[in-house]
Amino acid sequence: MKGKILVTGGTGYIGSHTTVELINKGYEVVIIDNLSNSEVRVVDSIEKITGTRPKFYEMDLLDQVKLDAFFAENSDLNGIIHFAAAKAVGESVTIPLHYYRNNLVTMLNLLEGMKKYEIENFVFSSSCTVYGQPDELPVTENAPIKPAESPYGYTKQVNESILRDTIASGAKIKGIALRYFNPIGAHESGLIGELPIGVPANLMPFVTQTAYGLRDQLSVFGDDYDTPDGSCIRDYIHVVDLAKAHIIAIERMIGGKNASSYEMFNIGTGNGFSVFEVIKSFEKTSGKKLNYVVAPRRAGDIVKIWADTTIGNTVLGWKAEKTLDEMTKSAWDWENNYRASIKK
Repeated sequence: MKGKILVTGGTGYIGSHTTVELINKGYEVVIIDNLSNSEVRVVDSIEKITGTRPKFYEMDLLDQVKLDAFFAENSDLNGIIHFAAAKAVGESVTIPLHYYRNNLVTMLNLLEGMKKYEIENFVFSSSCTVYGQPDELPVTENAPIKPAESPYGYTKQVNESILRDTIASGAKIKGIALRYFNPIGAHESGLIGELPIGVPANLMPFVTQTAYGLRDQLSVFGDDYDTPDGSCIRDYIHVVDLAKAHIIAIERMIGGKNASSYEMFNIGTGNGFSVFEVIKSFEKTSGKKLNYVVAPRRAGDIVKIWADTTIGNTVLGWKAEKTLDEMTKSAWDWENNYRASIKK
């Protein structure tokens, strides 16, 4: 084994794909997840894909007593990749206290545990929401951090500061914040993908569930934005490409290749696609005609954003490979495979 890595939120969407990539690269993986937005059967799917079953701890990172017991049992960790967080922009506007408690306190608890048990390497799942609505596009890592458009975005900004300040205080921790854009798609096996509990907050699962007939229609939140077709523009990235960026980041620190103790990188494709362009791609790759309506704008949404990936490509040594059509096709394959599996 190359080393032992904790993946928090490892049964979730991005966490499960990252766990697969870690195992495929020869790492031992342990997962912590409270299953608030995922299913335990994901661990079975990870085992089917990789032939290896990661050790799974069902627990909440807010529980300091249980987390300390975990660290005592796993003090040989080589690093942590931290995904576990509440993540819906719109929901964060309506229940901000939940987002502040869940996203900030869990970060504090993890870093305190790392200091106590001398765990050195930390990859933080950050977001392009830290930029707010940028003045210039594409957005670079040097863009100013503007006021957040949502409590969710603000928790990402604060958590970056918590990580940076902890490292600056002299803690023997190295950290990389990956500011990624909009992950969609699923693993080529169709065994893992995006599976939100309840009503989806992200575009793609709403698209696939509508196409499958689980939802009557898809709502496009606004068609009067300052964009070519009036819908919001995002930098959509395939989740497997994104997962691979986390492995490169953790290996950068383990191998002592980081230029400083704290670094941040944009993780995107460098291309912006509108909501209507994603719908057209999905209709092409799935052969399904989507029933969608235009709804009022949603609180907290940024109009348009896509990444300048120069630093991520050249310094981190990572590059997105998959196309939008590959993203939408894999998402539809996952939806069909999942629905077939639960009918058995």
